[in-house]
Amino acid sequence: MPTTYPRPALVIFDCDGVLVDSERLFNASLAENLTRHGLALTAQDSMSTFAGLSMSDTAKKARAMGADLPEAWIEEVYAEAYTVLRRGVPLIKGVMDVIARLDAAAIPCCVVSNGREEKMQITLGPHGLWDRFHPNAMFSAHRLKVAKPDPGIFLAAAAHFNVPARDCVVIEDSNTGAKGAARAGMMCFGYAAHDDGAALTAEGAEVFHDMNDLPRRLGLA
Repeated sequence: MPTTYPRPALVIFDCDGVLVDSERLFNASLAENLTRHGLALTAQDSMSTFAGLSMSDTAKKARAMGADLPEAWIEEVYAEAYTVLRRGVPLIKGVMDVIARLDAAAIPCCVVSNGREEKMQITLGPHGLWDRFHPNAMFSAHRLKVAKPDPGIFLAAAAHFNVPARDCVVIEDSNTGAKGAARAGMMCFGYAAHDDGAALTAEGAEVFHDMNDLPRRLGLA
């Protein structure tokens, strides 16, 4: 028989790769930029190396790997990526149904991301999700000055909704985010659309591969 799950009191979504399918577009732009700066990478290399990291941590890691980055590199790479993302970013298939079912069940949900709010406005705006979550249900590492895997960004979201960490569920697609959720004492479901999710499993996440399976895991079936 399938596992029966209790309903959470708060569902915390990551943004890139969970709500919108932006990771591959962003990392293709990032890889192109880093290659120009002396660190030759493919989009898949970038995904494997930097997915889930804040841009400041990405810069540190890229420099450690040999990239020669200018002081204003983060602004440079965001400007290039925003040009790409403004052409359109598709929703993750099935995620709007999950949100609608949470709303119908009166279970609050929010977004916790290591990305900038400006980036989320570009990717979420055309789908109505920017207006859905901003400003009271959106928590950006850039604004809060704390980034995954630090648990503080998750705990800030839980405190805003006055929900204990043990009653929260996090939906993540990166091992960085899954690690932060575990450190916060929160259950994590790891969305692995393109692989077996081993990196997510290693951080304690329960892996799933199809958003249509998420309502059952949230006790909504």
